[in-house]
Amino acid sequence: MTRRVAITGVGVVAPGGVGAKEFWSLLSDGRTATRLISTFDASPFRSRVAAEIDFDAEAHGLTPQEIRRMDRAAQLAVVATRESIADSGIAFGDPGRVGVTIGTAVGATMSLEQEYRVVSDDGRKFLVDHEYAVPHLYDYLVPSSFAREVAWECGAEGPVAVVSTGCTSGLDAVGHACELIRDGSADVMIAGATDAPISPITVACFDAIKATTPRNDDPAHASRPFDATRSGFVLGEGAAVFVLEDLDRARRRNAQIYAEIAGFASRSNAFHMTGLRPDGAEMAQAITAALDEARLDASEIDYVNAHGSGTQQNDRHETAAVKRALGEHAYRTPISSIKSMIGHSLGAIGSLEIAASVLAMRHDVVPPTANLTTPDPALDLDYVPVTAREWRTDTVLSVGSGFGGFQSAMILGSA
Repeated sequence: MTRRVAITGVGVVAPGGVGAKEFWSLLSDGRTATRLISTFDASPFRSRVAAEIDFDAEAHGLTPQEIRRMDRAAQLAVVATRESIADSGIAFGDPGRVGVTIGTAVGATMSLEQEYRVVSDDGRKFLVDHEYAVPHLYDYLVPSSFAREVAWECGAEGPVAVVSTGCTSGLDAVGHACELIRDGSADVMIAGATDAPISPITVACFDAIKATTPRNDDPAHASRPFDATRSGFVLGEGAAVFVLEDLDRARRRNAQIYAEIAGFASRSNAFHMTGLRPDGAEMAQAITAALDEARLDASEIDYVNAHGSGTQQNDRHETAAVKRALGEHAYRTPISSIKSMIGHSLGAIGSLEIAASVLAMRHDVVPPTANLTTPDPALDLDYVPVTAREWRTDTVLSVGSGFGGFQSAMILGSA
C-alpha cells in the first residue's frame, strides 16, 4: 500500500521576519514587506522595488566559516532547516532513511555575480584569473550545493536532490519528497526551497521582459495581484523547509501534524517561455490530477492559495484554471495571493505558499490579498481583498505557475 505523508515541522525565513511565527503574523495582519531595493544601487533599473529580508546570518547561528562558504540562499535554507527540525522534535534514526530535496530557480546568482565582478575587474577583463576568486566559487556555480548543505546540517544519507523548475520549484521539491516517502525510498524527507535573487543581473533580466512592476513611487502597495491596476510582480527572497514523515511513523511518536500531503501533480504547457494560454487548461489539468490522487471532489476544497503573481496574463490564466477545475465551487471558495505581501521569491515561493497554507489550516484563517482595492471586472472570484478572514480550512489547494510553462498543484488535508 502507498504510504501517507505528513508535514510535522515548518521552518520559514521570509521578508518581514525570520521564523514561522513572524511569517504568519505578517500574513494574518495583511502587512506588506515590499520596499525600495537597499542591497545595491537600483536607480538605473525600470523596477526598483523588492521584498528583502532583514537577515543577520551570524545572529541566526551560522558560523563565520559557514557564512563565507554559503551563498545567501543556502544560508536561508539552513536556518529554515534548523527551525523545521526543532519544530518537529524529530529523532531521525537511520540516516540512510532520511533524504533531502531543495528547490531553487536561480541558484547562487548573488554570489556568482559578486565573484564575477571581482575576477573580471567589474567586467573589464574578458579573461578572468581564478587566483583572485574565493575558494568556494565552485559551490556557487553548482545549485546542488544547496541540498548538500541541508544534508550536512541534518546528517541525511538517503536520497538528496535539487529541483529546479523555475517558479514551481518549491512545490515540485516538496512533491518529489512526498513521492520518495510514498514509494518507500525514505521514511523522512527534509524538503523545501530557497532563493535569494535580488541582484543586478536578476533585476535586469525581469526588466528586459517587463515582468516586474515599475510602481517605484509606492513600494508598500506595488504588488497588486488580481487588482485592475496590477503592473507586474515584485521580486522577493526567502526559504521554507519542512519535515515530511510517513504518517504512521509520525503518529507513533505523537508528533504534531500540520497537514497531510494528499495529492500532487504537475504539467507543462509546451507552449511558450513566458506566455500562457488564456483558458488555463494545463493548470486545470494539474489541479484535477492532484484532486484525483487525493481522492477528493472539487467541492471539498476550502481555500486556494494562488500563484497570484500580479501580472496581467497570469491572474487571468489562473482564474480561468481554477474555474475550469473546480466548476461552480470556484465561486464559493476563497482564493488569495501572499505575493501581495512578501513578493515573488521565484523558486522559493511555492514552499513559502505551502507554509502559508498549513498555517491557514492550523488557525482557520485565510490570509488576504493585500493591496486589492480596485476589482478587475474580468476576474470574478473571491480573492479575499485586504483583510484576513476567519474560515474553516481543512483542505487547501496550493498552485504554482512558472516560466517555461510549468504548472503544479498540491492538495493539503487535515490528518
